[in-house]
Amino acid sequence: MKSPIPKSHPRAQSLYIREKLVAAFDDGLVAKEGLMAHGRGEAFDYLLGEKTARSAKKATKAAAFMLMHAQNPVISVNGNVAGLCPKEIVQLAKATEAKIEVNLFYSSEERKRKIHRVLKKNGAVQILGLNKKNSIRISGLDSARRIVDVNGIYSADVVLVPLEDGDRTQALKNAGKKVITFDLNPLSRTAQTADITIVDNIVRGIRNLILECRKNQSKVKFDNKKNLSDAILEIRDNLTRKANHA
Repeated sequence: MKSPIPKSHPRAQSLYIREKLVAAFDDGLVAKEGLMAHGRGEAFDYLLGEKTARSAKKATKAAAFMLMHAQNPVISVNGNVAGLCPKEIVQLAKATEAKIEVNLFYSSEERKRKIHRVLKKNGAVQILGLNKKNSIRISGLDSARRIVDVNGIYSADVVLVPLEDGDRTQALKNAGKKVITFDLNPLSRTAQTADITIVDNIVRGIRNLILECRKNQSKVKFDNKKNLSDAILEIRDNLTRKANHA
């Protein structure tokens, strides 16, 4: 039976992303808690109209400039990210000359190895976070995410932490690093703590970020708090439109 939803429709894309994450869970990349986190994100994506808003585009431009002008940028990868957009992570790393580091909240060596294989399959050459000899701890955290690679997140000046938890964002900030994140909830601790928050679905948003990084960069005036306020207003306006058409 044919789906009544066209493939180009945002709802169809949302269902595709959901199925992709479930497959990643079945393959052992994603923790069960990651499925719940994705469900929360889906709700906010619906509030945004399941499209990239103007505030997200502005944040993406600012993030591209910061990544392209960083001395030692690092992309932190967890199970959800590896399950949803491994190819794009590798493309972004190549475009920005950033390192890739696997860093998990619900950590296990088996999951790390599986994520490593998926990233390798999609073209990654060097992946940090697997060699225990290079492990070091960042202060202010109790979870496994405190353990990072000395040549990666520990020494980075800019860290892209998509689908992040707020505690580590704050810990990275306390360590003097600039933090870029994707977060569909503009009110979350992560969103409010990061230097640049892209309020967008990572599957859409990371493709936009790659395109911006491949362009000639120009610095944009950016205030994360102001941009998050704009994102909240965009949600409100979208809900008003939905209510008027109900």
